[in-house]
Amino acid sequence: MRHRHPALDGHQAAVRSIARVVEDTAPPQDPETASRGLLRLLERRPLVITGAGVSTDSGIPDYRGPNGSLHRHRPMTFQEFRDDPAARHRYWARSFVGWRRMDQARPNDAHRLLAEWNARGLLAGIVTQNVDGLHAQAAARVAAEREAGGIDGGDAGPAPLSALHGDLARVACLRCGATEDRRELDARLEAANPGYLERVAVDPDAVNPDGDVTLDQRWVDEFVMVGCLVCGSVELKPDVVYFGENIPRGRRESAEALLAGAGAVLAVGSSLAVMSGYRFVLRAERAGKPVGLINLGPTRADQKARWRWRAPATASLAWLDARL
Repeated sequence: MRHRHPALDGHQAAVRSIARVVEDTAPPQDPETASRGLLRLLERRPLVITGAGVSTDSGIPDYRGPNGSLHRHRPMTFQEFRDDPAARHRYWARSFVGWRRMDQARPNDAHRLLAEWNARGLLAGIVTQNVDGLHAQAAARVAAEREAGGIDGGDAGPAPLSALHGDLARVACLRCGATEDRRELDARLEAANPGYLERVAVDPDAVNPDGDVTLDQRWVDEFVMVGCLVCGSVELKPDVVYFGENIPRGRRESAEALLAGAGAVLAVGSSLAVMSGYRFVLRAERAGKPVGLINLGPTRADQKARWRWRAPATASLAWLDARL
């Protein structure tokens, strides 16, 4: 009997997850019925799960939408990144060019509204699958505005925010575990690659949600990678959860604790194609907690949701906010 290598199994499972096609599994719901139902669902202090559709108005593409990045690009799996030095080098060359577009993105009204709801105690918390850091930026801005206005958070105070898949703003060494701010790494990369960014011509709209952009191989070959500040290893990785990688246990348990304290689940801007987000719907269903969805297209959870509003995230949240 032949034994398969665990890393190969993990890579292939990740590729299947990336390639999953989310199709219609439930009949369309009348927008008026769905929106009014979601307004009532907000009375239950839901846990909000967000996906890439929340950040599209900030100029960051989604994965599976009509113009999503999966139509032109397959993200690298964790096993590829960890085990293939050439693949890892290719990622960093591409990320060096694409990351600054991510770094320039700013929170949009969807982030702001969710941050305000969270600060007012209307939510049990926010769990985001995004790695762009925009929810945290919006939360900090709202907190500062409320403090400047002398607004108290109330007895409950602001609910937590959990970045389930991590944040591109941090980098970790796979060899020794040391971490570094992404901006500091970027400054070191610029010093090691003088004039590189000026010579590379790319489509600014072709940046992927994981912070990289497609480059010709000649630019990959020319790119010079720098090492970890602690151990010197070039085995550096964005501190985010790749396809095929497990969510850190503590982070997963913290997010599950938020669900335990919620009266419902509201998923916004996510197809819930991957289990890390879909799991919250399954657990809510088992606990008898209603599920609501706001997404432009179908989701994996359509059959399990009581309310399904097919609409853009920002416009939908603004409509709900005006009626809270």
